[in-house]
Amino acid sequence: MRILEGTEPVPVFRFFEEICRIPHGSGNEAMLSDYLKEFAMQRGLHCIQDEWKNIIIVKEAAPGCEEEETMILQGHMDMVAVKEPDCDIDLTKDPLRLQVNGDLISAEGTSLGGDDGIAVACILALLDAKDIPHPRLEAVITTGEEVGMDGAVGIDLSMLKGRRMLNLDNEEEGVLLTGCAGGMRADCKLPVTWEKRSGSVLEVCVTGLQGGHSGAEIIKEGGNANCLMGRVLDALAEKTDASLISLEGGLADNAIPRQTDARIIISGEDRMKGLAIIEEMEAAFRQELAVKDPDVKIVVKEEGEQTADSLRKESMGRAVSYLMAMPNGIQAMSADVEGLVETSLNLGVMRLSREHLQLTYAVRSSLESGKKAVRRKLQAVSGLAGAKMEIRGEYPGWAYRQDSPLRDKMIRVYERMYGEKPRVEAIHAGLECGLFSAKLPELDCVSYGPDMKGIHTTEEVLSISSVKRVWEYLLEVLKP
Repeated sequence: MRILEGTEPVPVFRFFEEICRIPHGSGNEAMLSDYLKEFAMQRGLHCIQDEWKNIIIVKEAAPGCEEEETMILQGHMDMVAVKEPDCDIDLTKDPLRLQVNGDLISAEGTSLGGDDGIAVACILALLDAKDIPHPRLEAVITTGEEVGMDGAVGIDLSMLKGRRMLNLDNEEEGVLLTGCAGGMRADCKLPVTWEKRSGSVLEVCVTGLQGGHSGAEIIKEGGNANCLMGRVLDALAEKTDASLISLEGGLADNAIPRQTDARIIISGEDRMKGLAIIEEMEAAFRQELAVKDPDVKIVVKEEGEQTADSLRKESMGRAVSYLMAMPNGIQAMSADVEGLVETSLNLGVMRLSREHLQLTYAVRSSLESGKKAVRRKLQAVSGLAGAKMEIRGEYPGWAYRQDSPLRDKMIRVYERMYGEKPRVEAIHAGLECGLFSAKLPELDCVSYGPDMKGIHTTEEVLSISSVKRVWEYLLEVLKP
């Protein structure tokens, strides 16, 4: 049974539902990449699938459009695959369970992957159509965008003829994006040592936070579960002999973590004091986040007396101090664009293993100097703590282009269709446009897309009516 059957625009939602049946979380895109390759082969379209599983598909111009300038259509095939703790779906193997509530599409218990599955669906619908006027189309669908833009870094674009590109990775209709921040991933690893001890074991969970995309939502300055857990552990370490047995928080470096779980062991004489400290911290968080994250809470479950491996006292102290010293959140606001975050970082993933405490950050800045400053700060704090830092997935920002015929045309078409100007903006989130611009000199690029909310979370929703309007708008933009 197709949940979206008959939903307009039918070609787009037919492909979107097919995409949702194929697991395609970051790092698990092979099946979707093969599907895209088979799609092209069945239609006799030229297709390249590279070692990163990126896909390039070429469709020649429709009759009467042969003299028009080639258009590159670009999106990414991977999604941030997250689910609710009690969801039984295996996101590496199972299809998503789509739901429709009025105008909104979501997925039961998981993220939807509208970012960027709806872009891929629109591209496939254009490539499949036989009655749509269009210039030569060069579709570029990349992998690993959500974990460092790995596919865009590795892809060879030398065969492309186009020098204008429509990126379909925006989540707000009516906004033409013409610039974005650059970024990188930072993995910080602090060595730890262990000892066996006996005491009362507590399971502590910081939860109830809204989370969200670390580029789009960080300006709201909501709670970061990893950072809040760091404060809980610091308060416990300051006044009790509590130590960590396990620690795990966050699902992706570019998603603000909503929940962090820890198991701690504490002596019998400090048990009641520890519980009281946790209550005090919950009250403090509720007061601090009353407006920004009102549902924050700390859930404690007592597991009784046990003997377990836990961090040595010195290692626990160093881990907690490291957590407290490391920066997080907005570092600078833009002086040029009101309301635009200039530089930020997000502690998206935190894991304690036998070897080390690992903190994984998504760093973003519209200035290279700002990105460098954050890198040096992380290196400095890590060095003082005895931790090592590795940088991966670094990508450039996308600078605003003064002369943009594509942007000018899209503004004209929008005004004609809707009687008002679209907003022309830059964003703090990262897009692949910067990497493409570096590979294709003189690239004229604009990013556009339909309304989505809650991307990278299980509350992600996609507007049906917005997809319809965006589809109709794209068809007009492609006309001669």
